[in-house]
Amino acid sequence: MPKFWFGPAGKPIGLKSMDITEAPAFIRRIGLNAMEYEAVRGINISDEKARILGEASRGQGVKLSLHAPYYINLAGREQVVNSSIERLTASVRISSVMGAYIVVFHPGYYRDAPSKRGAVEKIIRNLSRVVEYRDQQGFKDVWLGPETSGKISQVGDLGEVIEISSAFKGVRPVIDFAHLYARYMGRLVRSKEDIVKIVDVIEKKLGREYLNPLHTHFSKIEFNRGGEKEHHALGEEKYGPDFRIVCEALCEVGVDTVVISESPLLEEDSLIMKNTCIEVCGERCVVE
Repeated sequence: MPKFWFGPAGKPIGLKSMDITEAPAFIRRIGLNAMEYEAVRGINISDEKARILGEASRGQGVKLSLHAPYYINLAGREQVVNSSIERLTASVRISSVMGAYIVVFHPGYYRDAPSKRGAVEKIIRNLSRVVEYRDQQGFKDVWLGPETSGKISQVGDLGEVIEISSAFKGVRPVIDFAHLYARYMGRLVRSKEDIVKIVDVIEKKLGREYLNPLHTHFSKIEFNRGGEKEHHALGEEKYGPDFRIVCEALCEVGVDTVVISESPLLEEDSLIMKNTCIEVCGERCVVE
């Protein structure tokens, strides 16, 4: 039976303390079992606090991941690429310190490359420096996770993140269902068949081990001609996608999945997603 982990992207809204090391106990207390540490504006945590956070997460049975800084563009100009590599290697190092199993990152943009194809090739060349650093430093337990992107100006459709992942060991695609929905103007992530196809293509191209667990993000989302515009809460019915079909499909294909809530309501919507999975999957999956 597939296992699911649910949790917020960042410090839970309901945690009154500003001490992030108290988050795992809070998350577990309310019935969740995952958290993504948000380093989206830079690595602003000391090694000591990172160790404490990791120990607290392991003690509470909370699966920990890390989102790297937003401003990463491995397809950019030389100075931008060098800065991006510094941010990614710093993210890998601190993830190892805290025991986060994956570093989620946005690969880059098309604008400074000669073509979309050229952008992907450039990202693969430059990501090799990060992978080499990770392996030489002994941080092989930390996966790198190129994320599907919601804006059509960004590298990050499903095929691109799979191709980037296929170039290296220890790199796996991160599937943001809201981003895919926005990138394809609501024409993808509309049915269980869509989700099954996403899982199937990852398994065929990369292998089953890249699916256990499948690291995902979810929220409702608003889009325009450029793709992603704004994340919304699950209760806002005018926006998609529908989490119920996502969970039903993942249960049917039997994939262990980490679901990180990027809803404005964070842990509140994480709990809704957890309860939805329990309702639609029943005994077909393990939801703690």
